[in-house]
Amino acid sequence: MRFAFCLFKYFPFGGLQRDFIRIARECVLRGHQVDFFTMAWEGDIEPHASIHIVPVKGLQNHVRAQQFVEKIQDRLKGYDVIVGFNRMPGLDVYYAADVCYQAKARQQHGLWYRLLPRYRHWVSYEKAVFSADSHTDILLLSPAQKIAFMDCYNTPASRFHLLSPGIARDRVAPANADAIRQERRQELGLLPNELLVLFVGSGFKTKGLDRALRSLAALPYSLQDKTSLYVIGKDDEQRFKKQANRLGVTSQVKFLGGRHDVPHFLLAADLLFHPAYHENTGTVLLEALASGLPVLTTESCGYAHYVIEANAGIVLPAPFRQSDCDLGLFEMLSSLERSSWKSNALSFADRADIYSLPERAVDFIENL
Repeated sequence: MRFAFCLFKYFPFGGLQRDFIRIARECVLRGHQVDFFTMAWEGDIEPHASIHIVPVKGLQNHVRAQQFVEKIQDRLKGYDVIVGFNRMPGLDVYYAADVCYQAKARQQHGLWYRLLPRYRHWVSYEKAVFSADSHTDILLLSPAQKIAFMDCYNTPASRFHLLSPGIARDRVAPANADAIRQERRQELGLLPNELLVLFVGSGFKTKGLDRALRSLAALPYSLQDKTSLYVIGKDDEQRFKKQANRLGVTSQVKFLGGRHDVPHFLLAADLLFHPAYHENTGTVLLEALASGLPVLTTESCGYAHYVIEANAGIVLPAPFRQSDCDLGLFEMLSSLERSSWKSNALSFADRADIYSLPERAVDFIENL
C-alpha cells in the first residue's frame, strides 16, 4: 500500500519526530511505500522513503501551516492512507501526540487570545480532525487526552484508538551499562561523589527548565556544589542561561544541544528531572526507567503514572508548587533509596509493554 505521512517540520531530536520515523520504518519493513510531506527537514535522509519538502512563506507558524496544507491537497490524491502527525484537514489517521489545543488555550488564556487569527486557525484545524462529522481516526497515546477532545468537539468515542507506549530498544540498559556509565562520567570529568541531573527535551519552556533551574539554586550549598544539571535538547538557550546566571548556578548548568547519544547520558546520570508544565505523554520518562534512571516529574505528564507504578521516583502533584519541586530534588539527590529506585525501574522495564507503539500503529493503519 501507499502511505502519505504529513509532518510540519522534521528534526531528529523531538519525541514526535522520532515516533514519526519509527512508524514509517515499520511500514517499510512490512513492504509498504511511504512518502513524507513536510515544510522542513533537518538531519539524515531516510533511504527507504521519498521526502517531499513543500516551500512556504510567512512569519507566523499558522500562516505557513495553511500554505503547506493547501499546497499538498492535490498531491495527496491516490494514496491509500493519509497519516498526519500534526492537526490538519484531510487526514485519514491522526497521530495525537499533542494535548487538546482549544482546552489548553481556554485554561491558560483569556477571551482576547481567542479573538486572534492564530487561535481561530489552530482550532479550525483541530476541528477538522476531531469534530463529530469528521471521518479521521485518532491514534491516542494517553487516555486522558480523549476527555478533553470529546468535551470540546463531541468526538465519537469509536474514533479513538489507544496505543501502548513505544520507546526505542536502544534505551534499555545493556549488559555493560555500568562500564558505559563510568566511561561517560570520566569523559565529563565527574568524580564518583558528584551528581549528574539530566534534563532532556526540545521545548525548554514547556518541559519546565525554568523550574529545574530554580530547584537547583534552592539546594543547600553542600549538595549544590557537587551537582551538575546537563540540558539536552534543541531550543533557544539564551533565556535560560540568563536565568541560571541570575540564580548563581551558571557553573552547575551545561547546555549540550540536541544529541544522538542520549542513551549513554541516561546511563551516566543519577536522576532525570522533568518538571513539565504540561506533557501529553513524556516518552523520556519511560526511556529513563528502561535505563534504570530514577525520575522526578510532574503529574501533568501523561506517562507520569508509570513512575508511580514502577516505584522509581517522585511525581509532583497538581497544582504545581515550586517549594514541592525544590524539596523533591533535594530528597531524591540525598536519599538512600536511589539504588532501590534503580532496581525497581529496571524490573518494571523488563515486564511492562512499553515498546510496541510502532507495531500497533502500523497494525491499525493497515487494517484501516
